[in-house]
Amino acid sequence: MAKGIEMEGMDLNQNRSYAASLASIEEARERICRIIRKTPVLSSETLNSMAGRKLLFKCECFQKGGAFKFRGATNALFSLKDEEAAKGVVTHSSGNHAAALALAAKLRGVPAYIIIPKNAPSCKVQNVIRYGGKVIWSEATMQSRETTAAKVVDETGAVLIHPYNDARIISGQGTVALELLEEFPHIDTIIVPISGGGLISGVTLAAKSINPAIRVLAAEPKGANDAALSKAAGTIIRLPETQTIADGLRASLGDLTWPVVRDSVDDVITVEDVEIVAAMRLCYEILKVVVEPSGAIGLAVVLSESFQQNPAWKGCNNVGIILSGGNVDLGMLWDSFPR
Repeated sequence: MAKGIEMEGMDLNQNRSYAASLASIEEARERICRIIRKTPVLSSETLNSMAGRKLLFKCECFQKGGAFKFRGATNALFSLKDEEAAKGVVTHSSGNHAAALALAAKLRGVPAYIIIPKNAPSCKVQNVIRYGGKVIWSEATMQSRETTAAKVVDETGAVLIHPYNDARIISGQGTVALELLEEFPHIDTIIVPISGGGLISGVTLAAKSINPAIRVLAAEPKGANDAALSKAAGTIIRLPETQTIADGLRASLGDLTWPVVRDSVDDVITVEDVEIVAAMRLCYEILKVVVEPSGAIGLAVVLSESFQQNPAWKGCNNVGIILSGGNVDLGMLWDSFPR
């Protein structure tokens, strides 16, 4: 095992009790359905031919705030009682959750205190400011982010809403699967980006409650492959550092999301950054959709050798792919494309 990697002991055979359920996900949909956007599903015969199967792209890049994160943030914030919400909300995030919570707070008319590390992408910081979030800077380490957030909670009385390790967040993200499978019930596989695990936990709990035979595969960058290592080891593994263009996929699994990944996600498939960039380009040129690297990784996986040549996935004929977000730094995007 690589030096510096931390492992947290969690028994594979522990009681299966999860932070969310189909019932809580359906409740979340009822709570947020008049606020969020029901996103479209796109397909392309060209990409179907390249993949050798039918691909259905759930375009969360068209969600309010530019990413799926608005679902969970809205569910969490609108779950609060008026007296709780009045003092505002606080979170620490370098990206889409920060903007999503700022927007949800603006819609409810309460303050949002957003702790952002100094290395966050400029386009995502600008989204927070655009939505009225109060930006508070921290160092890039998780310790600094959490310490700063705790200080803000103490000073303001605001409610902390974690980016992914929160039952309300997981339930909100699971509404993606409800929409997708209601529109296309014949889907046999869903490919979901994985980072902290809020999205894939919600999607997995919803999808497998509706159709226990459905496959859910996690898509992860090789430069931030803690989920793949955790799945193989049967315990949470934290990497000392990550190296990937997919800035939204650098977090580690939480104690609420890990049990779902451990028990019910069928596999974690990793791809190189060059494959992610190639998939982004296909989304732009063929689907005509703006996606960030984290959003394109599902397409990268379904086109990868590790997926295409694995006999376990031969029966994956109707594949849903979550295009999780479209908040991309265009300067970074331009630099990433080979000339």
